Amino acid sequence: MGNKSVMVGCFILFLILMNLALLYKLYADPRIQIVIFQSKEQTFQEQNSAMKYQQRGFGQIPILQGLHYLSKINNNKDLEKLEEKQPLQAKSQCAVVDDAYKFDCYPETFIATKEKCEARGCCWQVGLSDQTLDKKNLSGGVMGVPFCYYPKDFPGYKTGLKAITPTGFTVGLTRNTTGFYPDDIMTLVMDVRYETDYRLRIRIYDPKNARYEVPLNTPKVSKAAPTQKYSVIVSKTGESFNFAVVRKILSPGRPVVLFNTSGAAPLIFADQFIQLSTFLPSKYLYGLGEHRGSFLHSLDWRRLVTWNRDQAPHDPDTGTNLYGHHPFYLMMEDGGRSHGFFLLNSNAKETALQPAPAMTWRTIGGILDMYMFMGPSPSEVIQQYTEVIGRSFMPPYWSLGFHVCKYGYKSVNETMAVVNRMKEAKIPQDTQWNDIDYMEEYKDFTTGTDKFGDQAAMVDTLHSMGMHYIMIVDPGISNKKSSSPYPPYDLGTKMDIWIKDSQGKPLVGKVWPGDVVFPDFTNPKSYDYWTQMTKDFHDKVQFDGMWIDMNELSNFYDGSLTGCPENKYDNPPYVPAVLGGKLKAKTICPSSLQNFSMAYNVHDLYGFTETMATYQALKTVRTKRPFVISRSTFAGQGHYGGHWSGDNFARYEDMYLSIPEMLNMNMFGISMIGADICGFHDDTTEQLCQRWQQLGAFYPFSRNHNDLGKKPQDPASFSQAMQDSTRLALNVRYALLPYLYTLFHKSNAMGETVVRPLFFEFPQDVNTYSIDDQFMWGSALMITPVLTQDTTVLNTYFPACVWYDLNLGKEIVGNSSRVKMDAPMDQINVYVRGGSILPLTMASLTTTESRKNNFKLLVALNGTGQANGGLFWDDGETIGTHESGAFNMIMFTAGRNFVSSEAMKAGYTAERMLLDSLFVYGVEAAPKSVTVNSKAAQYQYSPQYKSLNVKIPLVDLLKPLSVKWM
Repeated sequence: MGNKSVMVGCFILFLILMNLALLYKLYADPRIQIVIFQSKEQTFQEQNSAMKYQQRGFGQIPILQGLHYLSKINNNKDLEKLEEKQPLQAKSQCAVVDDAYKFDCYPETFIATKEKCEARGCCWQVGLSDQTLDKKNLSGGVMGVPFCYYPKDFPGYKTGLKAITPTGFTVGLTRNTTGFYPDDIMTLVMDVRYETDYRLRIRIYDPKNARYEVPLNTPKVSKAAPTQKYSVIVSKTGESFNFAVVRKILSPGRPVVLFNTSGAAPLIFADQFIQLSTFLPSKYLYGLGEHRGSFLHSLDWRRLVTWNRDQAPHDPDTGTNLYGHHPFYLMMEDGGRSHGFFLLNSNAKETALQPAPAMTWRTIGGILDMYMFMGPSPSEVIQQYTEVIGRSFMPPYWSLGFHVCKYGYKSVNETMAVVNRMKEAKIPQDTQWNDIDYMEEYKDFTTGTDKFGDQAAMVDTLHSMGMHYIMIVDPGISNKKSSSPYPPYDLGTKMDIWIKDSQGKPLVGKVWPGDVVFPDFTNPKSYDYWTQMTKDFHDKVQFDGMWIDMNELSNFYDGSLTGCPENKYDNPPYVPAVLGGKLKAKTICPSSLQNFSMAYNVHDLYGFTETMATYQALKTVRTKRPFVISRSTFAGQGHYGGHWSGDNFARYEDMYLSIPEMLNMNMFGISMIGADICGFHDDTTEQLCQRWQQLGAFYPFSRNHNDLGKKPQDPASFSQAMQDSTRLALNVRYALLPYLYTLFHKSNAMGETVVRPLFFEFPQDVNTYSIDDQFMWGSALMITPVLTQDTTVLNTYFPACVWYDLNLGKEIVGNSSRVKMDAPMDQINVYVRGGSILPLTMASLTTTESRKNNFKLLVALNGTGQANGGLFWDDGETIGTHESGAFNMIMFTAGRNFVSSEAMKAGYTAERMLLDSLFVYGVEAAPKSVTVNSKAAQYQYSPQYKSLNVKIPLVDLLKPLSVKWM
């Protein structure tokens, strides 16, 4: 009997302990904790949702101990599975639900040890399977589950008092313990600003000491938006600091937590190490550039590093720091909504992604200056983001043509030989480029006339052919002593605009001309200097645009000619996983001095500030729209210039990866983007180059360029079949230029993307979220290139709507599935979305000639027989035509038996805009008659493709147009 009592007692005790363990888990697991909203901004739906959760028996858990909702665990079976995988030890602050929720407490690129980990007050647990290996990588990339992770009670900041401000509110943050990085900032302020109903700004900074902040000209707001589509919830006074941003949902349904720091790694804010972690609402994450890989990020323990570097993009998904710095992401949520996040910080940083889903930002300087954009559509997110960083520049019309370049055109004759063979092959080309071959001893703003020839006469010849010319310019200015003057160095020295070393002397680096000094483009005087140099050279050679390269800053020395000093900036206590392991690797010393701040802070702004100076110089010198292509970029770059994806390789993989790069840059506000067609490094093959020329015809910036010593790869240097297919692809591009130009206008005026992923147009279709081998031009065209060798059939995804083959008008009814489509070697498959009207023109060898041709309209009716479109038109080169009203805007509308147009704006009349033909796809039956402005017109109808071709008797598009068929 006694034994039975003992057994019963033990069993009861066991049940009690099990229940206590379960209750502890419900309390501690950040994924399943419940929030009781206590914000004055909370909606009835938020209150109702919280009450429902309480009624389910979870009880009231303190605000913001976890704000991740029940998105991961929906029933007891899921909970039991997690318990079986990793039982919790009650009272253990190192217990976690699963590996996905371990936040790395030892992010250094060398392997952690148990002793070092626990010395930080963190938890140590060696993984139990191969999947938990802590795979540290010296250049970012795959990390693996951390062995060393934060406990739940890691000491951090406490929330202080909340104070209402005209723009929102502030909260004080304090801590009384120091961390494991030196110079903790013990008192912080969190400043929350309700800038608009869709844009939120949160700044966390040191109120006692001014710290470096990025000098980007962002919108200034003096009053909070009266209503907001978001709530900001902060932990109570005296509690551990956490905050969340919640999307308000006014329709039935619960609010969506977009950003949630509760249960993640603690906020750390030391002088040279700032860390902020958050849970995310989904796994569909995009952006965070510039990196190489698929468009949709993997959250499987990835680390993405940003610190601009001259680095040819090699293997994908390594997280290696490349040419640009864009700390912006877009995330798709449930239901097709999306939001964006931007961290305005230019210091070296890394973003760690983990499968919770969660992310951690680490930066080694500045402040936390964060923007969130509520969308809710992906396109709206980008429009809201570019409203902050600046809309993309409006390019000159000629720049939308095809460009040819090669490193290794050693003379004028060699350069013109390429131009002439392209012309003989009747392949369109608008612009010829030269790499550093044209310079004398590789020095900027010089021409090596003895070796290269008469560059000025060559450019004059190109202009007489209706073409344009661009040459490369590097930032390094030779300081080599010579008996003859070198004005770029002499004037820069006189104006005192060089970057200085930590001792205040001009820092000496090394690039192509040998030892060089670098202009400081944060110095206002550098604009006058750069403009003067541009003018002096333009007076000799009438170039049309500038290609600025090597501006990461690239340096053949690590640091400088004399190395770098030993200090906390050249050797900071924490270095993100940059390639080379040192901030100075292949660039200048971080302690170098510039007008605005030291390079430690402004290094990644160099290409951006040079682009600004170059844009202003060209604007002043040419008094026409500037055209600048830069290798190094930062947020806001697209407002002044474009970008190419750098020194890629002649590989099919590189051809495919150019699409995610192009999609990302359009999200970053850089609409003018392209890759070196056919590859820069290595010799291409004809088949690869043929397929790449077809894809490259649909890059916004379309240029063929390759390396010194590699065989020529301009299209005219290949077989007749290759020439024919390239001519066809480029003729399609040139025919579509009025539509493409209109897309650039929308990008410039409204912040829309020119090139976009499918899910931007079909956000409800989750299948599109991972597609990056197809893409859209605007909303109307879907391009499906061949990206693999010996492929002539594509498994093409068609979202649910009506599509038409661009060339023939063959109808494809999409039903959100893949369809096998023929893709012969001589063509690229392009599909028009039903409901679209595209303005076209007849292709010519240059845009100078094609602008003289008449317009055409392509109407693609949707399932209900409707379509619409528009055309923006101006002279193609004057600055600010939209602002001055010197443009035409024409809107097109179509129904089951008509097409009409109306000029909404007629401010440009220097050229007549004549329409000579109309193509309508999706006409169900052959018409008996067709009229144009009430007069009978000639037409043809194809019953096979249900397409109607109407000959238009040269109608002026600035006057009303009415085409009807019966």
